[in-house]
Amino acid sequence: MKRKTLNKAVQYSGIGLHKGEGIKMNLVPAETGGIVFKRVDLEAGKNIILLNLENTFDLTRGTNLKNEFGAAIYTIEHFLSALYILEITDLVIELDGNELPIGDGSASIFLKVIESVGIKELEENVDEIVIKEPLSLTLGDKHIVALPFDGYKITYTIKFDHTFLKSQMLEVILNKESYKNEIANARTFGFDYEVDYLKKNNLALGGTLDNAIVVKEDGVLNPDGLRYEDEFVRHKILDLIGDLKVLNRPIKGHIIAIKAGHALDIEFAKLLKNQEEK
Repeated sequence: MKRKTLNKAVQYSGIGLHKGEGIKMNLVPAETGGIVFKRVDLEAGKNIILLNLENTFDLTRGTNLKNEFGAAIYTIEHFLSALYILEITDLVIELDGNELPIGDGSASIFLKVIESVGIKELEENVDEIVIKEPLSLTLGDKHIVALPFDGYKITYTIKFDHTFLKSQMLEVILNKESYKNEIANARTFGFDYEVDYLKKNNLALGGTLDNAIVVKEDGVLNPDGLRYEDEFVRHKILDLIGDLKVLNRPIKGHIIAIKAGHALDIEFAKLLKNQEEK
């Protein structure tokens, strides 16, 4: 695959999920250098955060990056998911805060913003990560398995001990069309009993029913309901695609995830990287 960037710079502003503050995001084309986050609100020289495995940290409620100076950027997985499917490998993301705008809680706004200016193909190639033999990773009751496959397929199962949200499973062969139709619009979600805890710990301060699904005992609080009956597992697939984008390379294989999550996703990315380096 050829490396790709944007045709020209484009801006987007929105609310950050956890701090609840307005964030301005400026996407700047780059010919080389990979995916680079630049905190324009911080001191020059210490404000550059590269997308790589070594910079990931604090994976409890999202995928986050920080550099050696402590500059951090939070909740990048939805944006990375859109970058993966649009094959963007080189880009500078200028931000005036420490997290990305949440949009409507899905990846759809990032697709629209990027496609509004178009994509530019670069000269250099980027090699695929090819799953050549079975790989697996387990942490408690969370599992990820990868198998050889001619394409990129994800099978995901979620299971919750909840009166409304129990088990869901979905399998999708990923391409731009299937992603846009089946995955991109699926929103992040949480449970009503978590809201007070999150607010008290200065998290989800920007969370509303306009940018997240809130699950209650017998349904969801969102007045318009769900976009898909199985929107929850679709969003988990969206997250997984974004988390594995930390490798910034296309993936060829069948990934099977059971109750995974950000921390296991990133550990699995390390496993994929180690397989490539052998």
